[in-house]
Amino acid sequence: MIFYEHPFNERIRTYLRLEHLYARMDALAGRDSSVDHHYALSTLFEIMDIAGRAELKTDVLKDLDKQKNALLPYRGNPAIDEAALNHVITELDQSFASLSQTPGRVGGLLGENDWLMSVRSRASIPGGTCSFDLPAYYAWQHLEASARQQDLKPWIEAVQPMHTAVTLLMRLVRESGGAQKMVATAGHFQQYVQQGKPYQLVRIQLDEGLGVVPEMSVNRLLVTARFVKFSVTERALQTPNDISFELTLCH
Repeated sequence: MIFYEHPFNERIRTYLRLEHLYARMDALAGRDSSVDHHYALSTLFEIMDIAGRAELKTDVLKDLDKQKNALLPYRGNPAIDEAALNHVITELDQSFASLSQTPGRVGGLLGENDWLMSVRSRASIPGGTCSFDLPAYYAWQHLEASARQQDLKPWIEAVQPMHTAVTLLMRLVRESGGAQKMVATAGHFQQYVQQGKPYQLVRIQLDEGLGVVPEMSVNRLLVTARFVKFSVTERALQTPNDISFELTLCH
């Protein structure tokens, strides 16, 4: 089974992009190849571009506080696992403290590293990190893998508070919805959403063996999915078959 997700708003769209970038960076940094470490750095620079926006840090802090305030009234409820509830509230408190104590923009301190910023300025140019452009970077790529990883570690840690916060917020968003079995008749599905529900994310769980991909669009009133045949060589066409899947609306 495979999950496809689509955001209802720009903030969740940004969180999903950051999740994607952090997962890629962690995977690449954990490998030994200099090429992997090059792309780990490139991904770090992408994260800095997104996470370094001042308004994003403010939005994430507000969301952490909002989630905590939404959970506090459940304390003392006999139907709620008090230990699990307190654990989540503690996670929110710790994440809020860590992110709020990050000075300035997320990753801003990395701007004081001239070597790193020279790589960043050239990385956006196609082929801009060749040996003749950045001989010092070329030399770094020839270090032992352990030495490069030792350098990568503090750079990655500089953007870690945002990683922890976004991962926690998206986990809580995903856990807020319950999956429902649905059928897309002749590859088309449409459902009106409940008025007054501030949905943030729609998730479709699908058997990849069906050979189709959902193309989704959402707004505050409607969720639409068009299931097209998966192909990397042919034009995407809507399947004529009925497609069974699970739909989750998260708020």
